[in-house]
Amino acid sequence: MSMDRKIEKKQFTATRMMAGTGLVIAVVLIVWALQGPGFGDSFRVDRSRINISTVTSGEFEDFIPIRGRITPLKSVYLDAIEGGRVEALLVEEGSYVTAGQPLLELSNTSLQLDVMSREAEVSEQLNNLRNTRLAVEQNRLKLKSDLVDIDYNLKRLNRLVERRRNLFERKLIAQQLLEEVEDEYEYNLNRREITIESQHQDELLRKSQIDQLESSVTQLENNLVIARKNLENLTIRSPIDGLLSSLNAEIGESKSRGERMGQVDVVGKFKITTSVDEYYVTRVDKGLSAVFTLQDRDYELVTTKVYPEILGGQFELDLAFVSALPDEIRRGQTVQLRLQLGAAGAALLLGRGGFFQETGGNWAFVLNPEESFAVRRNIRLGRRNPRFFEVLDGLEAGEKVIVSDYAAFGEMDRITFKN
Repeated sequence: MSMDRKIEKKQFTATRMMAGTGLVIAVVLIVWALQGPGFGDSFRVDRSRINISTVTSGEFEDFIPIRGRITPLKSVYLDAIEGGRVEALLVEEGSYVTAGQPLLELSNTSLQLDVMSREAEVSEQLNNLRNTRLAVEQNRLKLKSDLVDIDYNLKRLNRLVERRRNLFERKLIAQQLLEEVEDEYEYNLNRREITIESQHQDELLRKSQIDQLESSVTQLENNLVIARKNLENLTIRSPIDGLLSSLNAEIGESKSRGERMGQVDVVGKFKITTSVDEYYVTRVDKGLSAVFTLQDRDYELVTTKVYPEILGGQFELDLAFVSALPDEIRRGQTVQLRLQLGAAGAALLLGRGGFFQETGGNWAFVLNPEESFAVRRNIRLGRRNPRFFEVLDGLEAGEKVIVSDYAAFGEMDRITFKN
């Protein structure tokens, strides 16, 4: 008996396989088109957990908000010129003082002994000077007396020579008697010349000694004046009229030379001191304007000094009042300022956000038109104020950018959003 065998059809034909492969490729292409480039480096995130800002055209106001502190326009510090022990406090902290008024007294035994020693040196040199001058005068009188004796002998011998010469010519005396008196006369002449020369040399020597002693005395007296001045510096006095805002001293406390002991502030004149982020160090200079508001009134200021030192990522600057001082301000009071860095102008604006900390403003994640994902794009940002960045390149008005923190995104090239 013959039986008919059912012939099974093949489930996978070449045509079907090609069609299936084409379908897979098409699906991949569609997914790639929807997902965008960088498919291999994507990160999925809940859109509600990120901040998105739209690039807009508007006016960029180039200012930064800063917090300042009211400080005296001028303050003079009280430093210990000489160290010592605090003996007396003559004025209480917070008192109004006048220039030259004693504030406190120090004692220093070494300085007192030094002054006494210098006084003794001056007295000794003055005594030496007096003795030298007395010796000069005594020597001058002695030489003068010697000259008187010599001149007397010359006068006497001159007459004797004349008499003996007459007698000799008359052959009444021997030649020896004439020669003896002539020799004595010549001896006294030579002695007179030597005495005069000796007197002259002695006067020159004594004058040099006196000049040296006088110079030494003058130097010692100057040193004594300085030593006494140092002793006077143990009394700390107010250098100006003002408010003794601080006085760091207690009776019995030892103070070193140069140690800060207090501060006197000019009364009624103030400035504002503030700290600014080092990011703005190249843009802040003298002459910038600032404004702060107090009781619904604006007060204008101008930067007068920029301190070059940067500490803790900030640098300091001083601002002076351009308009009248507010009656309500007090030393130590804090105020909110708007420091104008430049003129306002038209620009593309992007809202501020934490992304700048990761990118430095060099790139950002920009949403595609359908807002289904965002891709990394190189951009360039310029100035910034509390609300906006100034867009210089890489973005156009209407585009949307993720501006929240990028720390969780790592090195991803694309951010996709969860439904």
